[in-house]
Formats: sequence, structure tokens, C-alpha cells
Amino acid sequence: MHESAIKNGKRFFETYAKHKDGGVVVDIGSQDVNGSLRSYTPERFKYVGVDFKEAANVDVVLKEPYVLPFESESVDIVVSSSCLEHSEFFWLTFLEIVRITKPDGLIYINAPSGGPHHAFPVDCWRFRLDASMALMNWANHNGYNTILLEAFVDSAPIWHDMVAIYIKDKNLSHLYPDRIDLEV
Repeated sequence: MHESAIKNGKRFFETYAKHKDGGVVVDIGSQDVNGSLRSYTPERFKYVGVDFKEAANVDVVLKEPYVLPFESESVDIVVSSSCLEHSEFFWLTFLEIVRITKPDGLIYINAPSGGPHHAFPVDCWRFRLDASMALMNWANHNGYNTILLEAFVDSAPIWHDMVAIYIKDKNLSHLYPDRIDLEV
């Protein structure tokens, strides 16, 4: 992960995790490549790192890249940082993320809007701000009641991360009144 992705992930946990007593955090694309969100996950949560191969910071290796080995509605927070640009079918990954998230659960996506090609093993996509709404609409089209709580593209040089934060069930969005302060 690059420096701005780590900074955004830290801000996410500081802003949103304080509204949850604990639970399970699943990190999609968790390989420790220049850093990990495990370091910023509050201790009251159980962190589970998921990736497609054995590596540092990976607890669960996927047998099938677009099937997450978790029960439906069993995870409190799903994070994915610097990963979706490497997923050939990121929309399938996103639906799996929504499926495993509890109704009051959070989904944190950080993906670059810019930056150079960096195959790991492929580099297929860049995410503009509109991608945050498109992913919400895709989830809703597939029968979920997901809502985007906030989205922004940061001003960090090179990568210009698109950050999107969702709650699985929009009827529970009042549980998360705070937003990330971009001025910090």
C-alpha cells in the first residue's frame, strides 16, 4: 500500500470503528506490501486478512477469487485498500463483500484514481468518484439495500485515492453520524 492509502485507512478506523463495540474485520487484498490496515484495526476487533496467495499478513487464502469463504451477514467491517484495481471482475468482488457484511456493517473501499501501472499480478482499473455510486447501484440492483455514507478522492500526489464507505442496510445509516475530516 502507498502512504495515502494507509492514511485513509487509519482515518476510516478512527472515524467509523468507534461506533462499534468490536467484531470481525475482514481485509480483502491483505498482503503486506509496504504496509497493512491490520496495524490500524482497533484491538477490540478480530482482524482476518484475505488474499489469493500465501504471503505476509494473509490469514485466509482464497480457493476461488470471487467467492469469499464467510457466511452471509457474518462480518462487521470489510475493508479493501489498494486491491480492486487488481481484480479483473471487481464488481463480483464487491457483491461478495456486501453479501458477507452484517446489515449494520461497514464497507471501506480505497482504490486509486491515478498512478502508474503496477501489475500485482494485473492492474486493470482506476476508480473515479462516480465509481462509488456505481458500486452502490450495483449492490442495490442485485437486491441489497446498501447506501454510500461518504466518498471522496484525496489530493495525495500520484494515486489520488478514491475512498468510498458504505453501510449494508441504509435503514441503519443513523448509526454512523461522523464523517472523515479531510482537513486533518
